[in-house]
Amino acid sequence: MSKKTNSDSSAAPASNTGTVDIGDHGYQKGLQNRHIQMIAIGGAIGTGLFLGTGGRFEIAGPALAIVYAICGVFAYMVVRALGELAMYRPSSGAFVSYAREFFGEKGAYTVGWLYFLDWAATVVADITAVALYAHFWSIFMPIPQWVLALIALAVVMTMNLISVRLFGELEFWFAFIKVGAIVLFGIIGIWVLISGQAVGDYQPGLSLITEHGGLIPNGIGSLFAITLGVVFAFAGIEMVGITAGESTDPHKSIPRAVNSVVWRILLFYVGSVLLLTLLMPWDAYSSSESPFVTVLSAIGIPVADDVMNLVVLTAAMSSLNAGLYATGRTLRSLAMAGTAPKFAKRMNKAGVPYGGILITCAVGILGVFLNMIMPEKAFEVVLNLSGIGTVSAWASIMLCHWAMVRRARQGKLQRPEFQLRFAPWVNLLTLVFLVSVVVMIGLDGEIGPLTLGLFGIALVVMFIGWFLVRGRIDAEALTHNIDVVGEGIDD
Repeated sequence: MSKKTNSDSSAAPASNTGTVDIGDHGYQKGLQNRHIQMIAIGGAIGTGLFLGTGGRFEIAGPALAIVYAICGVFAYMVVRALGELAMYRPSSGAFVSYAREFFGEKGAYTVGWLYFLDWAATVVADITAVALYAHFWSIFMPIPQWVLALIALAVVMTMNLISVRLFGELEFWFAFIKVGAIVLFGIIGIWVLISGQAVGDYQPGLSLITEHGGLIPNGIGSLFAITLGVVFAFAGIEMVGITAGESTDPHKSIPRAVNSVVWRILLFYVGSVLLLTLLMPWDAYSSSESPFVTVLSAIGIPVADDVMNLVVLTAAMSSLNAGLYATGRTLRSLAMAGTAPKFAKRMNKAGVPYGGILITCAVGILGVFLNMIMPEKAFEVVLNLSGIGTVSAWASIMLCHWAMVRRARQGKLQRPEFQLRFAPWVNLLTLVFLVSVVVMIGLDGEIGPLTLGLFGIALVVMFIGWFLVRGRIDAEALTHNIDVVGEGIDD
């Protein structure tokens, strides 16, 4: 029997009934609507907002709000496309499963391992960040950084391994803390604006923008300089697509979560930045401190540092939690086809793919020791590699959606009612944007070329890896892996 990976294009009914992925077998529907909604919110709020905003203010000033809005539009397009794919066929394999259906096993292999690279790098960064944030409090100072990192990894790993419902609960409360912090800051900031209370040495208002260089004080080039960082800040919003396969009612919860992405980005990112620029001038913020802490401290609110450090630590734990969840499902989908270690197939009685989660944890443990000797530049490269992984994942979503739209126009499948409008032109525009982001990485001083060089090495390793694993692909299993009723799988 020949290896069969791509869906047949010759004779398919215009119906999606019966479409299945063998990689989805064994999962439990443990995520409720409230979990999905908060996971979607949590994916849109992370350390990129709480901590990274200060550094981006230094570069772009108030124009940061413009970049957040523009990148937010493209992020929404990606999530909307993923939402339509999830309504077409909910799958815990998400990008890997859709790439397998529309581009064959080679496409699934490429997308899956790039996404694993994304989250593996993020996990290394997150466990190190948690340890650094914990050292903010004197009680944790005597504990070595690597011990704190291991504790964080062990706690989140345990929560992930018990059940998907426990993962959902953990992410629910992580997101609740982050959202609560932003809402509380918004209430305080708006009250300060209305009351006219001084913020340190400054009087809040539009004058803080007009008298400090205007909306774009450092020129148009500064907007491009922070684009990658902003895209990285939005990394994780695609998590809502992965959760579809374990949702109790994906056809209800996924559209609601996707549609709310727009107002979440406008409220949490654009709204927060605008409020920050009206409370203090942009040059009062710095990369060494969260801008939220800067404002709250200037207002005179006690323990602002402690509260915001707790929120930032929570954001890092949330990202770590999501990373283990996503990579566990991604690796299992790859392993079911034979393009990842067999161990990644393993699933416990609670429906948790513990094999893939433990593989990611092994990478995380390696990262703990590497970060002991890594200079700061190397750590930045890890973050940039994660950013490239995010761009790759988003690009794969748009390509899979484009392929689905094309097949629908050929009458081979039926698009769901929940759709990304103006496809495929929106897909093309988004892909051009994502390519431009990668180009901007290459122009980022010394770090950019080094990052692209390491990414190139990773691609070479993946290319060699494909020739090593392609003989292990279970052709017989793949003939049922993506099975539309009446549609075979050809060469």
